[in-house]
Amino acid sequence: MYDWVVLWEWIEIAVRWTHVITAVAWIGSSFYFIALDLGLHRDRNLSSGADGEEWQVHGGGFYHIQKYLVAPAAMPDHLVWFKWESYATWLSGFALLVLVYYLGAELYLIDPTVRDLTTGEAVAISLASLAFGWVAYNTLCKLFVNANQTLLMLALFAVLVGMSLFYTSVFSGRAALLHLGAFTASIMSGNVFFVIMPNQRVVVADLKAGRKPDPKYGKIAKQRSTHNNYLTLPVIFLMLSNHYPLVFATEWNWLIASLVFLMGVTIRHWFNTRHARKGSPHWTWGVTVILFLVIAWLSTAPMKLPEGEAALQGEALRLAGLDGFQEVVGIVQGRCSMCHASEPGWEGLYWPPKGVVLETEAQIAREARRIYLQAGISHAMPPGNLSYMEPEERALIVRWFRGLGDDPV
Repeated sequence: MYDWVVLWEWIEIAVRWTHVITAVAWIGSSFYFIALDLGLHRDRNLSSGADGEEWQVHGGGFYHIQKYLVAPAAMPDHLVWFKWESYATWLSGFALLVLVYYLGAELYLIDPTVRDLTTGEAVAISLASLAFGWVAYNTLCKLFVNANQTLLMLALFAVLVGMSLFYTSVFSGRAALLHLGAFTASIMSGNVFFVIMPNQRVVVADLKAGRKPDPKYGKIAKQRSTHNNYLTLPVIFLMLSNHYPLVFATEWNWLIASLVFLMGVTIRHWFNTRHARKGSPHWTWGVTVILFLVIAWLSTAPMKLPEGEAALQGEALRLAGLDGFQEVVGIVQGRCSMCHASEPGWEGLYWPPKGVVLETEAQIAREARRIYLQAGISHAMPPGNLSYMEPEERALIVRWFRGLGDDPV
């Protein structure tokens, strides 16, 4: 049994590592080609008939790159397709979603204090929402096909804000933000599978048949590729958010996730403008910093205690600083120690999560900062609130830690 558990853990590690590798490959090629396209010199009359060219140096060699607005006059002998990076990223990501969140739904996907779902219901909602994402996005693209693209992006942002609210109303905070990332990543991969690659195949087929390709196919593919470019950074943030309780486990997690999309736009706008040689819009960094500070404030605003700490109620109001330590020990031992023990009592756990043991007073004191962040000012722990930690108990942890200062040890 122990060997099977270890093997299963390594399967998850292998899938996660595969997901990271393929994602790096996809993101790298996407960023490179957008930068290349924006930086092409289109003011040159090229004998090849290409729309633009660029000279680059890398790895000790020089590269002369040309781009055709639609397609070259004839089909080249060797054509490299960029598609498997996207497909492998989505497939490995979905496999990881199944391994961690579907098979571990009780711990990671479902939070009864948010919505009391069965595993089947939660998985069904997850799958349906991912399919809905592509349908909604593709419909918007078709509706706004001839409209200003800024209007289309605003419509997409409205959908993402709506999904942020939806996910945080049905799943745990951890699962909600990860699903929002999966929702967006599914749109991006759908762009490659359903639009970009089919359009490129049409152009290739026309070339082989000796027909002049219709430029609309390349134009549509470029539009979807540009959308992917602006969505990439928020997806990375959301996929990493499960490491940061201040992001996913606070009351305003849906708004934090929404603002992350705006940060992604401002950052990419700076790079894309620079690559297009249209200046350096440094204002975007100022906006990004402001958005980040707002996010940091939102992460603690719901739990921020007013002067005098009048928000604390009941017994917690009468506890002050270090005087509350014994009460905190009781809370942690009662709500956390069944998992965070040298020999965990929770079925399926064979070692304490992240090696954190919370059985003795000394151990609890040493882990004060983690307890404060993950069970005090956020609701990351216990996972799904399986041990039913009460709001008053979280408030007591907050009061205790703030009485200890920055260095509780």
